[in-house]
Amino acid sequence: MAALAYTLGKREINHYFSVRSAKALALGAVLLLAACHAAFRRYRGDDTCEYLLSSGRFLGEKVWQPHSCMMHKYKNSEAKNCLLDKHIAFIGDSRIRQLFYSFVKLINPQVKEEGNKHGNILFEDKSASIKVDFLWYPEVNGSMKQCIKSWTEGSIGKPHVIVVGAATWSIKIHNGSNEALTQYKINITSIAPLLEKLAESSDVYWVLQDPVYEDMLSDSRKMITNEKIDAYNEAAISILNSSSRNSKAKVKVFSVSKLIAEETIMQSSDGLHLPESSRETSAMILMNVYCNKILKPVDGSCCQPQPPLTLIQKLAFCFFALSIIGYLILSFIYRNNHRKNKPCTDMESGEEKKPVTSTSPVSTLETLLHSFFKLGLIMAYFYLCDRANLFMKENKFYTHSSFFIPIIYILVLGVFYTENTKETKMLNREQTDEWKGWMQLVILIYHISGGSTFLPVYMHVRVLVAAYLFQTGYGHFSYFWIKGDFGLYRVCQVLFRLNFLVVVLCIVMDRPYQFYYFVPLVTVWFMIIYATLAVWPQIVQKKANGNCFWHFGLLLKLISLLACIYFLANSQGVFEKIFSLWPLSTCFELNGNVYEWWFRWKLDRYVVFHGMMFAFIYLALGKHQLLSEGKGEPLFSNKISNVLLFISVVCFLTYSIWASSCKNKTECNELHPSVSVVQILAFILIRNIPGYARSVYSSFFAWFGRISLELFICQYHIWLAADTKGILVLIPGNPMLNIIVSTFIFVCVAHEISQITNDLAQMVVPKDNATLLRRLLCIAGFFSGLLFLAAIQDQSRH
Repeated sequence: MAALAYTLGKREINHYFSVRSAKALALGAVLLLAACHAAFRRYRGDDTCEYLLSSGRFLGEKVWQPHSCMMHKYKNSEAKNCLLDKHIAFIGDSRIRQLFYSFVKLINPQVKEEGNKHGNILFEDKSASIKVDFLWYPEVNGSMKQCIKSWTEGSIGKPHVIVVGAATWSIKIHNGSNEALTQYKINITSIAPLLEKLAESSDVYWVLQDPVYEDMLSDSRKMITNEKIDAYNEAAISILNSSSRNSKAKVKVFSVSKLIAEETIMQSSDGLHLPESSRETSAMILMNVYCNKILKPVDGSCCQPQPPLTLIQKLAFCFFALSIIGYLILSFIYRNNHRKNKPCTDMESGEEKKPVTSTSPVSTLETLLHSFFKLGLIMAYFYLCDRANLFMKENKFYTHSSFFIPIIYILVLGVFYTENTKETKMLNREQTDEWKGWMQLVILIYHISGGSTFLPVYMHVRVLVAAYLFQTGYGHFSYFWIKGDFGLYRVCQVLFRLNFLVVVLCIVMDRPYQFYYFVPLVTVWFMIIYATLAVWPQIVQKKANGNCFWHFGLLLKLISLLACIYFLANSQGVFEKIFSLWPLSTCFELNGNVYEWWFRWKLDRYVVFHGMMFAFIYLALGKHQLLSEGKGEPLFSNKISNVLLFISVVCFLTYSIWASSCKNKTECNELHPSVSVVQILAFILIRNIPGYARSVYSSFFAWFGRISLELFICQYHIWLAADTKGILVLIPGNPMLNIIVSTFIFVCVAHEISQITNDLAQMVVPKDNATLLRRLLCIAGFFSGLLFLAAIQDQSRH
């Protein structure tokens, strides 16, 4: 009864919610969200600097998340590069002095907070010609006005950045009197025009007063209440933003420190001064406000303008626009013809007459344009998500619950959708799709949760990536060994399916090929497998069955491949020279060098070879009928199966214990290429030795496995954000609902792209060799033109 209810439940879900209806719903959601965000931007403005300076929240204890954008964590070298030949001035009281020291430590962490606390403090980094001054003016009075006025008159060099703020001293000295507040307003009114004049050529920030923790204040500071501070802040805001000459508030109000202090002031040592972590956050915000527009860090979307379109992007958008227009026109013509050619009734006989028409050429063209029509709309969504400033972005923040709870959730769903397999062979198609599917889902959760910061999770996910490459070795070796098909059609089909989406994204998103590192990795390994088996003498199963000598010949080939891998892994210079040669360099360089490619290749250098060896051994055992792969039967005899199953479980757990005890990522990465195969083989045996386990699979995981490549690539721009550094925010203020909606759209897009790729593969890569060669010449011409345009772009950028 339970089994019947389970089956009926699945059927009902599938009946009322098909993939087609899901995609229609996703399209509607995208259009609605885009309209809402566009309206919001138009109403509130699209200046993310304003959000950075005025709003945000804490993720955990120390990670500050600005509203709608991402904040970059600047290193000392980056700070020096940004502030080269710059002069920054901090003017104010002891709180501004603290902010000054936190800012200076971003340039030089060795600086100590010492010297005259109630006097000027000067800092200079001669290597980068950076000057940062703190000027002690604890009250907004004539002295502060004279200092600011001297810069406006040009008697001394104007600072590039000016940070001003003061009030608590006025409250303290005048015992919180209303007269002091009135005088404060008068003084700010007289200073405001000077600050506005400086803001025409410098960045000027007025720092609002942070709240205090009244219970901890000393008796001499008891008059400094939050009520008084709010009154002083309101006075500063109203005056600085009310000038007729400054309708757009050229003096930027730094109010975000007030929000930070509200969360952290209870950690203060005296109730007045903020803890160090809060000051560091405020200093990092200042650095982001000034430096993001200069250095343009990928994970610093705050204060960054939308990047201009490149020549290649403009041409791509023109192509997609023409495809969309062409499809609509052709579709209109085709539908009109279809109406005209509708069957009509013969009045004499009463039978329908069906006009004979040839529609196959039109159908092919329509299918081609329809594919590019859909792809054009999808690429527009990609661009809006990760290049335009339409949708919001946020930083990642790892917690154990954000990683493990979704893992448990998808595991339950995977078990719910368990079905019987069509065949019970080891690593059958349904099982490998299932394997790819659950691994891809875990990798997606790992990426969006920021799991790379937790070393045990990082090491286990590294095994999942290695398992993908293991399947690459296993699958392609098995195909070539069994089929013996080394034809050009097979190679082009594989290369097209692997690379089509990435090539389009490289063009539309203006990213290098190596940026999508996994595709270059599997592409190169496919070519290595092909070259190893296709080079003379071609040894395939049919040939080897006639003479055992050929098995030794194949082993010799595999040993040679292993020797080449070992040599390249220990010869970084040779490896880099090979892939730095043109045109390989255009594919494998990232940030001007091939180090990233070297790192990615080296990290899993042996696992493809392990996959090939496993395929060879498995197929040899199957050929000699040493495996029992019937339904419900254990893979070996009961005794051997139990022993192997026990060993596999021990090995699997041993690897997990080792990975969980890792202390250093670099050392563990060095061992990973040699030991990752242990857990992969252990999983395969655990999954396949018991007959009942081999006879079932999760259709839920298998569905995702069939679009795993598209999921891996699409996540870069329409699920994550800022080239995987952050998270896309479609629905602000509700992280859970945002993840649900963005995930739903992301999966629908990935599935549609998979179908588009399959459709185009059939049309672009024909089986006829002569036609295929002509197509390859056209593709070569296309890439030659692309390289030429890329060279022009690089010259114009430099």
